[in-house]
Amino acid sequence: MTIESKLPHVGTTIFTVMSALAEQHKAINLSQGFPNFDVPDELKRLVNIHIQRGVNQYAPMPGVLKLREVLAEKIQTLYRLNVNPQTEITITAGGAQGIFSTIAAFIRPNDEVILIEPAYDSYAPGIQTFGGKVVPYRLAPPQYKIDWMAFGKLITDKTKMIIINTPNNPTSKTLTINDLETLNSLTKDTDIIVLSDEVYEHLVYDHREHASVMRLPELFSRSVASFSFGKTFHATGWRVGYVVAPEYLMREFRKVHQFNVFSINTPTQHALADFLEDEDNYLYLSDFYQAKRDFFLSKMSGSRFSPLKSEGTYFQLFNYSQISDKLDTEFCKWLTTDIGVAAIPVSVFYTEGAYSDEKIIRLCFAKTDNTLEKAAEKLCQI
Repeated sequence: MTIESKLPHVGTTIFTVMSALAEQHKAINLSQGFPNFDVPDELKRLVNIHIQRGVNQYAPMPGVLKLREVLAEKIQTLYRLNVNPQTEITITAGGAQGIFSTIAAFIRPNDEVILIEPAYDSYAPGIQTFGGKVVPYRLAPPQYKIDWMAFGKLITDKTKMIIINTPNNPTSKTLTINDLETLNSLTKDTDIIVLSDEVYEHLVYDHREHASVMRLPELFSRSVASFSFGKTFHATGWRVGYVVAPEYLMREFRKVHQFNVFSINTPTQHALADFLEDEDNYLYLSDFYQAKRDFFLSKMSGSRFSPLKSEGTYFQLFNYSQISDKLDTEFCKWLTTDIGVAAIPVSVFYTEGAYSDEKIIRLCFAKTDNTLEKAAEKLCQI
């Protein structure tokens, strides 16, 4: 049988490759972005309660209503935006499914989608699957700031979508309200949809304020925002997230969503609804992860790696140019096999041809202090 691949250049992701290499060489895995500590005990207790009480059949397609109502209250409290839980919030199988289904709902062959790179690696394949064209806008280290005048020149009459990610994976940089106001001006009176990946909304450091598209009602009126409970509550294996969008966009999103996954794990949704009623269960996260960032940086202070400031997420970038001339992919493999610490090369977050040899790697600090200390000891010996 002859098959014409929709993604002919896509193979096994670097995350799978590095995690397998880490396991093979018994290396400390700081490559893949997941915590090595458990979800809160209270949340596990609530899941068990709802399993035992028998809510184990299909949830409504948009999600359990109580969870959507709690999320609407959370959005009003944090962002001063009134959203309708019936028509403007949908529970998804993690943030990635929300992003993929959004692309599926709106991108047609030859539509242009502007990506701000380095970008999370699922965006471009999703665009290409539906025949869209990736238009990369490349950020430069160490600041990774957007030159909006240069960015605006990429917008054409074929531009259908702009994807933003704040806090950003992998750069760990954040957009500001001023950035969003400029984006709002650039997209005003257009048919451009802004897809805003905000899965790290509660992991913002040094007294910064998360710049959600929901803070600007006019920008939100043409936006879809994607979120993740997995990132928020250290439960990446549960695969539960949600999207928020105006009703006219959400109507199209749900047309795809219902045939993609239809509905999401029912008892988990009920448990999350109960857990979110106490805002302390998510508002403490910035302090929790900032302490981990600072602990890791203190342990790395004696190394030859140069840190780039992490403003959010649970990732820390390091420049290794004082250590090696190897390409970042080769350097990360060497770190894993010879030093015993697995990392991710930043070059994999660019479309082909957009990356220059910047010698920067990404390490995940969503680990126990013991794990971070052991990893830093190995890295400081280089």
